Amino acid sequence: MKRIISVAVFLIAFLGLVNSGSAQCKGFTKKKCLPQLEPYVYNGQLNSAVLNEGDIAELLLTFYGGQDYRIYICSQEVLGNIEFKLLDTDRNTIFDNTEQNSIDHWDFSANSTQQLIVQVKVPENTSMNEIVASGCVSILIGFKE
Repeated sequence: MKRIISVAVFLIAFLGLVNSGSAQCKGFTKKKCLPQLEPYVYNGQLNSAVLNEGDIAELLLTFYGGQDYRIYICSQEVLGNIEFKLLDTDRNTIFDNTEQNSIDHWDFSANSTQQLIVQVKVPENTSMNEIVASGCVSILIGFKE
């Protein structure tokens, strides 16, 4: 019985840390990232997560034909230059920021309504430091009115 209570207390404490990290990421995104979307209008979807070096995350989004968009990838400096790609649903690369000097955003016009995958990758640490870097990464979408 004592062991079950210990496990339950650990789980509650762990979930509290996860929520705390998520709240810190949300605050970082609202304060540091949202202003960078201008002159585009934020679409209202907050897509952010705490990632570790070497992590890859993907997000499937719908883009509407005839609309101009900005995809902006915002991250904490400790993570370095985040790599991001825009892929179609057949996983063909439409855009790769590593071919564009690792820029943090891409502006484009959607010719037709389609679902696209935004893939972000946190680079791995190349130093001999054994501490794994962790930080907030946000994928923000803006559109022109």
